[in-house]
Amino acid sequence: MLPLVQPLRTHESLSQGCDGSVLLSSTPGNKAEKDAPPNLSLQGFGIIDQAKAALERTCPGVFSCSDILALAARDAIATIGGPSWSVPLGRRDGTISRASAASSNLPGDGFSFRQLLQNFNSKGLSQSDLIVLSGAHTIGLTHCSKVTPRIYNFPRSARGADPYLNITYVTEKRGVCPNSASSANKFVALDSSKGGQTFDINYFTNVLDHKAIFKSDDALISTSSGLKQVLDLVRSPSSKFFSQFGLAMQKMGRIQVLTGSQGEIRKVCSKKN
Repeated sequence: MLPLVQPLRTHESLSQGCDGSVLLSSTPGNKAEKDAPPNLSLQGFGIIDQAKAALERTCPGVFSCSDILALAARDAIATIGGPSWSVPLGRRDGTISRASAASSNLPGDGFSFRQLLQNFNSKGLSQSDLIVLSGAHTIGLTHCSKVTPRIYNFPRSARGADPYLNITYVTEKRGVCPNSASSANKFVALDSSKGGQTFDINYFTNVLDHKAIFKSDDALISTSSGLKQVLDLVRSPSSKFFSQFGLAMQKMGRIQVLTGSQGEIRKVCSKKN
């Protein structure tokens, strides 16, 4: 379950900034980020809650939920064979969490390369950051409902699947995700080669082999510059990707950070004080 903390960090940072807002639960008068459609496959909330409870028992009011999430994301990657990186601390927690922010700010899984780049640029991230951070799709899960539109009843396709996809991949995914409403919420690994539990370079190989789930994954190699960077990562030692990923995570971890008297230090990560 620990590796699933990392997607929490990415979705939070790209949605409303690094303020722990994705951890807040919905209330009768407000639908929170975690319940927005793009975030429904996120897991790992319980791990953050457990870490916060343990810290509150020994150091009450000191460690923010945002800092805990940043550290947990780093450690989750390192635990499954990925890189580690330094995490500056001192963030404070936000008090606002809206599903609409996630829906409007997170890049869509059908985005083109141009749309992805515009989204990342608006947050101070570069094309290199976009491609390197996409490598996190070597771990994590999504719902079958995100997969089935590309492998069944695809418009104007003789074999019923998106013709861009590798036929072996289509067969594999059909075995995991039947074409039925009952399987819509079934989880499927983004990178099925190792069950989504190993952090490696394999995601980029999947993209090149047309074995990636999202059209936004395919978009990374739809331009000459994107293709060049992906090929470079695949042909280089994994240490190059690891180093660039750590630097990009540090950069992403500085998006809209709250410090000083801004926000609060939550006592419980799922609700504001």
